[in-house]
Amino acid sequence: MTSSAPALTIDNVTRTLHLDGTPVQLGARAFDVLAYLFAHTERVVSKGELLENVWGGLAVEEGNLSVQISALRKALGPKSIATVPGIGYKLALSDAPLPDTQGPALPDIPSLAVLSFANLTGQASQDYLVDGIAAELIGALTRIGGLFVIAATSSFAYKGRAVQLADVGRELGVRYILEGSIQQASSTLRISVQLVEAETGRAIWSDRFTGTLDEIFDLQDRLTESVAAAIEPTLRSAEALRSREKPQNDLRAYDICLQVEPLMRFTSKADDFTRAFALLDKAIALDPDYAYARALRCWAYTIACGGRFISIHDARHVLPDAYALLDGGSKDATMLTYAGHTVAFLDKGAEIGLVALRKARSLNPNSVTVFCSSGWLHAYVGEFETALKEIERALRLNPLDPNTGFVRSALGPIMLGLGRNDEAVAMLEQSYHEAPNYGSTVFSLLCCYWRMGRIEDARRMGRELLQINPGLTLKYTLETTPFKYPPYLALFKDALTGSGIPLA
Repeated sequence: MTSSAPALTIDNVTRTLHLDGTPVQLGARAFDVLAYLFAHTERVVSKGELLENVWGGLAVEEGNLSVQISALRKALGPKSIATVPGIGYKLALSDAPLPDTQGPALPDIPSLAVLSFANLTGQASQDYLVDGIAAELIGALTRIGGLFVIAATSSFAYKGRAVQLADVGRELGVRYILEGSIQQASSTLRISVQLVEAETGRAIWSDRFTGTLDEIFDLQDRLTESVAAAIEPTLRSAEALRSREKPQNDLRAYDICLQVEPLMRFTSKADDFTRAFALLDKAIALDPDYAYARALRCWAYTIACGGRFISIHDARHVLPDAYALLDGGSKDATMLTYAGHTVAFLDKGAEIGLVALRKARSLNPNSVTVFCSSGWLHAYVGEFETALKEIERALRLNPLDPNTGFVRSALGPIMLGLGRNDEAVAMLEQSYHEAPNYGSTVFSLLCCYWRMGRIEDARRMGRELLQINPGLTLKYTLETTPFKYPPYLALFKDALTGSGIPLA
């Protein structure tokens, strides 16, 4: 029996195939993979389904499937098989071609995007663990000075979408893409990864790593070192990859932190932060020596204050932890950033925070978190040119992040400080559209409207700000604002007073 699709003919009896009438030679297993994808061309086929049906239930490594996919792309063209990050593959020969998109220029150093890993554990409830392992890998890779790594929130934006790796590479401006999957049997994890050249779809390296959940950090270290070595043999600095603080006493604290991080988003609600606070309290109770959990709790309270979900007075109890983290000689860029931004926002300590961020940047020159916080803190002290460069760098490292509203929210006061009022309003209005309840954006938009003479719009923002934070007053704002730029303090006084915010 012969089945056909545009340009492709498969004969399952003679086990032959033709592309545009030309015979194509394939190995037996590659043919079986293609035949299965062809029989289900209307949908995405998961990696687990392919392994089960093509290998007949044999216990094989996911890397075997990656090898066959690579062979098919080589034989049929790099866009013949679309990747669906975190799930599987789809035969794409009959799909309408996507328009070419012009993305950022390739950096002059090796550049990489790590796509979300496929969850082959058989448990949807383990998605957070699978995503967390991939995100930890990205975090470790960003600490390598000679490697440009796209942030997780941009590379994970492709999760569940059928994409061509060449298009992903072009959109993100990277040369390499890392795919992977995670299997679990009892407490044993097996991580399979494949490094692909985005433009050609050519697999240039693959490997697998096996260990128990108790060995998760060793697994991540081995995986990171191997990926770095596969891309650029000179990037073998193991010490740079091992700086992330580990739980000292209880791995459950690490698991809780993985659950918390997705709750703390630009578009989060007050209830999300309430849940995050409770989970982080639990993590610290389980392991009081786990510094990262303390840093993450500082960051949770800082973000919640920025959204005006809680008052700064209700968050200042985390300041001792923030100062202790800064004084403790940490070599973790993320922890230094969380602590430094907390001191800057909750205790008017922008200068202290900037010292911590300079150290964080030297430890991790590719961290979106570091650059974003650095942009905010430089804006606090009126250094707007530097602030703009830092935010633009964050956007380049993380161009597709659905949370970029947090970054764009910083661009409002930065552009305003540079006298680019129209751009400030445009950025803030886009940020406001993405998350109308985020208090920092509403506050900045109120001030921009007032500066531009749009009095009614400013008063509308004033009413919305009071809905978000009914207890807001001018006195509280001037006492607690992290901004130290005198013209801004004068603007806050005029704008809030004129927009209906109570004096005290």
